[in-house]
Amino acid sequence: MEIKRDDYLNQLKMRRDNGMIKVITGIRRCGKSYLLFVLFKKYLLESGVDGQHIIEIALDGIENEELRDPKLCYQFVKNRMVDQEKYYLLLDEVQFMPRFEEMLNSLLRIENIDVYVTGSNSKFLSSDIVTEFRGRGDEVRIYPLSFAEFFSCYDGDYDDAWEEYMVYGGLPQVTQFPLERQKTEYLKNILSNVYLKDVIERNNIQNVDELDALVDILASSIGALTNPTRISNTFTSERGSSYSNKTISNHIDRLAEAFLISKANRYDIKGRKYISANLKYYFTDIGIRNARLNFRQQEPTHIMENIVYNELILRGYNVDVGIVDIFEKKQEKERIHKKLEVDFVVNQGSQRYYIQVAYDMTTEEKQTQEFKSFRNISDSFKKIVIVNGTAKPWRNEEGFVIMGMKYFLLNADSLEF
Repeated sequence: MEIKRDDYLNQLKMRRDNGMIKVITGIRRCGKSYLLFVLFKKYLLESGVDGQHIIEIALDGIENEELRDPKLCYQFVKNRMVDQEKYYLLLDEVQFMPRFEEMLNSLLRIENIDVYVTGSNSKFLSSDIVTEFRGRGDEVRIYPLSFAEFFSCYDGDYDDAWEEYMVYGGLPQVTQFPLERQKTEYLKNILSNVYLKDVIERNNIQNVDELDALVDILASSIGALTNPTRISNTFTSERGSSYSNKTISNHIDRLAEAFLISKANRYDIKGRKYISANLKYYFTDIGIRNARLNFRQQEPTHIMENIVYNELILRGYNVDVGIVDIFEKKQEKERIHKKLEVDFVVNQGSQRYYIQVAYDMTTEEKQTQEFKSFRNISDSFKKIVIVNGTAKPWRNEEGFVIMGMKYFLLNADSLEF
């Protein structure tokens, strides 16, 4: 079964023959190799490129172990180029090659080659794209299947697809397993034996038990504000172990660089400034998060929040967690300072949206809770509540937009309602 990744494929098409190194980044097993070696190769062949002019190298395969040597790989590519026609190099998991940037820079000096590489570590790649390629690196970030992509290949109705996506997420391989047991085992194994193993080995992490516990804490606290100091105190009080906030911060950075998690900063909406303390962390794939917790903590609101965050990032928005400072009158001469939260402050260029995520909005109490922060924001940017279900978007008497999760996820321009 072919899963269409048209948005990513179009990004590669637009970058074809632009004289830059196309770097496809994202968490391992999210579909980078499939995009490059199946979908993009198919496009090249259909556009008239001779198959002999497409050079494919998967550096994570044992059969190509010797090509991890940059000099040998460079010579291998040169030997394949026997004429002056355009050649296309598809190089998978480039982080397996030490000094890969030197090899790629050398290829940039060859006029008749167009280079595409994939990689699974943001710091390792992004820093080199900026510093080593001197403006000639072009990054395309790829994510696990969005719900729209997942639904396009799902054999069933929306409700069943949504329930499955909330549990097992959007890693492409998961969609191929017919049994829940297979999905569960795959997600658990890939987290332990691929993702965490990569992080541990690449960064030479010694305190593996603490890292494992940290991943558990982050998985348990999606949608909740936390920080390394608070986590460190938890280790001291509940586990009787010393795990410094500096080390925790460093390990969180390593998890983020491997695309396992993302950080959402807090933004003071009235003060128009960022607040350094207390961030939110979200998992790049909700199935990985659920598998880490043995599918026990299935809080629908927090899972929805994680999925909405990922969808917004996938659509190219900058996403922060919003804070609104208010003073409520308690008695005649006494006021209480409160901080209200807006789940997401979403920016793209000059446009901004404020978004709340709520599983249920049927009670007046819940409506008051979700609308309160909106009512204390004085600007005129659109304010949206995304609720579980299939409701089409509508505006209430205050001008707030309420839309169902189905409409939000299946309409790429849903925020423009």
